[in-house]
Amino acid sequence: MVAMKLIYTFEDRDEGEMAHSKLVGEKRLASERDGTATVYNLFGEPSWGNFYRLELFNLIELESILKARASGVSYSQGRLKSIILTLEYVAKQYQLKLPDHWRR
Repeated sequence: MVAMKLIYTFEDRDEGEMAHSKLVGEKRLASERDGTATVYNLFGEPSWGNFYRLELFNLIELESILKARASGVSYSQGRLKSIILTLEYVAKQYQLKLPDHWRR
């Protein structure tokens, strides 16, 4: 079983609840006071699928770039490199492995 970790923090309860409904696996939305405001921390199982469902870390853009690359359509290699660098950082933070086909 994968341990839950903080996935994202929201300032709006409705946004937090919507994101909570998108996660797969164990999850929890916890509120806390931050000064005079309330924030909503979304905890869940860190996975590329959950990050994709929440539209985090440019994974939807990565999907478009990979489809373009696979079909021989022009794409920004610089943008792909930038996204991969970010995802390598995320992978280290959450102990995830980047799929090999993202880098090829």
